[in-house]
Amino acid sequence: MARRSAVGRGRDTAVVDETAPPGRALASSADPWGLPSGGRADRRRGGRGGGGDGPRGGRWGGSGGRWWVWVGRAVLWALILVILVNGVRAPFERFTSDEEPATPAAGQRPAKGTGFPSSAAGAFALQFANVYLSYDQKSAPARETQLRTFLPDGADPQFGWNGAGKMQVQSVQVAGVDARDASNATVILLARTADKWLRLAVPVYADRNGSLVVSARPALLPPPIKAKLPQGGVQDRDTALESELQPFLGTFFQEYATGNQAALSRFSDGTTIAGLANTVRFMQVKEVVAPKGSAGERTVTATVVWQLAQGGGGELEQTYRLTMVKKGATWLVRDIRGTTEPNAS
Repeated sequence: MARRSAVGRGRDTAVVDETAPPGRALASSADPWGLPSGGRADRRRGGRGGGGDGPRGGRWGGSGGRWWVWVGRAVLWALILVILVNGVRAPFERFTSDEEPATPAAGQRPAKGTGFPSSAAGAFALQFANVYLSYDQKSAPARETQLRTFLPDGADPQFGWNGAGKMQVQSVQVAGVDARDASNATVILLARTADKWLRLAVPVYADRNGSLVVSARPALLPPPIKAKLPQGGVQDRDTALESELQPFLGTFFQEYATGNQAALSRFSDGTTIAGLANTVRFMQVKEVVAPKGSAGERTVTATVVWQLAQGGGGELEQTYRLTMVKKGATWLVRDIRGTTEPNAS
């Protein structure tokens, strides 16, 4: 193995094994942050200068280059840590925010989902109203005992009743629940006594355990106001189609009254129509209203006269909404339901 003298190549010049495989003596560092090798010509120029300030053996020998390597690594690890921390914190914040809803500002109605048990409070207020709106001076102690279930400790045992007179509630329904926050709400009830409708506002308090109590005396409110229907109905009617559908719907509703599936399938557009299972007797189709529209599909209304099976001969007129489709020359029923159109017929 031949060796070449290092004289004249500077104090930093290494002895090179020229028989070694190419590139081994000059192999660059495995450090991915190192600068690329300058090759044999750069090494020779560095040797002639004798100062040792340039690249040596294909690697940067100064401390400045290594310092930037560590800065780059530190920035990379910091970025990875930030991503990991945010990834863990985001779902945690979502869970905690769902568990503790914000309290609405004073006077502001809380958003849906404030945590007030509306269904339970409605049922509780309904039971209370059945006792509260029924009284008899002959059985005042019994009413007092029943009211204790709903009233706070120390409340007036008769809750404002003077002990005179008699009244019996006939029916009570929950009309709505106005929740102010997670603990307080007003339950609105509709009650009927004799021939009068009453609207009763019952304040209800709910604690953290779900227990309920009537928190103050109820208040009578005006009954609901009867709405006025808009003027109109179907203005542009297809009288020819109405005449065409009258006998078809007469036969259809006759089978609809019995609920005969085999017969009803001949009138339907592939949908299952259950029918009324002989709870009524078909009398007649009194009116058909068909607006002008597509030649192959229409939504019509039909007023049908039924005789109730247990009604002692009484008859009722009822209005249906039917979606009709035309297959060839025949109209079929795709859907049947109660109407939602004002003045439909």
